Amino acid sequence: MTRSELTRRGFLGVATGSLALSAHQALAEGDDRPAAINPRATDGDDVREPAWEERLTVTVGPDGKDADLVGRDDKVIQSALGYVARLGGGTVRLLPGTYTLRGPVVLPSRVRLIGAGLETILTKIPSRTVALAEDSDWYDREITLEDARGFRVGDGVVLRAKNGSNGGEIVLKRTLVARSGNRFRLDAGLRENLWLSGKPTCSALFPLLTSERTSDVVIEDLALDGDKANNENFNGNYAGCIFLQDCNKFTFRGVTARNYNGDGISFQISHDVVVERCHSHDNVDLGVHPGSGSQRPLIRANRLERNSIGLFWCWGVKYGLAEKNQIAGNRDYGVSIGHNDTDNLIRDNDIQESGKVGILFRDESRGKDFWPNRNRVEANRVTNNGPEDGVAIDVRGKTKDLKIVRNLVRETRGAMSRTGLRIGAEAGAIELAENRIEGFSKEIDDRRSHS
Repeated sequence: MTRSELTRRGFLGVATGSLALSAHQALAEGDDRPAAINPRATDGDDVREPAWEERLTVTVGPDGKDADLVGRDDKVIQSALGYVARLGGGTVRLLPGTYTLRGPVVLPSRVRLIGAGLETILTKIPSRTVALAEDSDWYDREITLEDARGFRVGDGVVLRAKNGSNGGEIVLKRTLVARSGNRFRLDAGLRENLWLSGKPTCSALFPLLTSERTSDVVIEDLALDGDKANNENFNGNYAGCIFLQDCNKFTFRGVTARNYNGDGISFQISHDVVVERCHSHDNVDLGVHPGSGSQRPLIRANRLERNSIGLFWCWGVKYGLAEKNQIAGNRDYGVSIGHNDTDNLIRDNDIQESGKVGILFRDESRGKDFWPNRNRVEANRVTNNGPEDGVAIDVRGKTKDLKIVRNLVRETRGAMSRTGLRIGAEAGAIELAENRIEGFSKEIDDRRSHS
């Protein structure tokens, strides 16, 4: 990597620092402490780090021509990430080629993983599901399979069963780390009962990139392919081409997430996540899934195409911005926002050709006030969404305090029984201003006036 390229791209703090002030910076505002203008590297101080011109870079490739580490699988990528993380952070560069994973690539803090765009492909082995042959208790750290053919030490797997007490689903992601015949040791204890009465199974399923409780990571210019034709569905609350849990300050830029039998990009209780200039397409479930409790997501200039839902705001996602995205051809909804998702801005997006609804405000009636309140929908172009009796923008339940302003809501396929904007009978205050709605049988169906 050249010095000029390093300066242009920056690293970690430069890439993510413009998104939000850190807690330490926020606490310092308003006091009289001098600013750290030219800091030195000081042991234990990661907040005021000098702007180094160069950091450690390790290259990985399918052959030894230009690569520091040679290989085509998760092990070589994981080795490179572990090496740079141990030395305080740096860059792993994946050279062009196809890397086939038998387990997830787990991202440590303070790393940057970059590829060569669509020429660097991460995919996975076909999934296989087999039943467990023996009971395993919650304190066990091993399982026994009925048929272990196709499974190897080092594989990422998901263990699933029915809970014997309440009938709920048990889902555990683990790695196989030792073996004797059909009996495998796991990388972590079960902490759940996998009893044969709950019909437990083991499947070769995992997210391609994943992380838990880490921060300051940048992923750029990679293609992630979930090979959905040869893999069964894995719920987006646990997996996807990308899956984060309890992370902070992640940036995904120029990443393609495609063909996963589940979500493209999913992050749960993860804050200040940036998804920018990515292409999430042809996934069975959600294109981008800002998951429960995620604060301040920035979803900008992406293409979200041919998923079940393009952009799905989950539960309690707040203070987010989705702008300048192309959201097209999604089978159900272009944008879906619901349970306690408040104070978000959806601005300057093109939302078109959704199978059911362009923008859906979900009816969340399970609590006192769980509706998606205080959101703003501004200057979007919502075109040709829904079937012949479909709705372009649908506000359901007791949703209130919305601002829907300066949008172009258009239908060019014929009016049929289509509606531009529907407001449910129980909805609260909604500000409508300067919207242009055209080509519908009914431009605005405000059912509050008939309740």
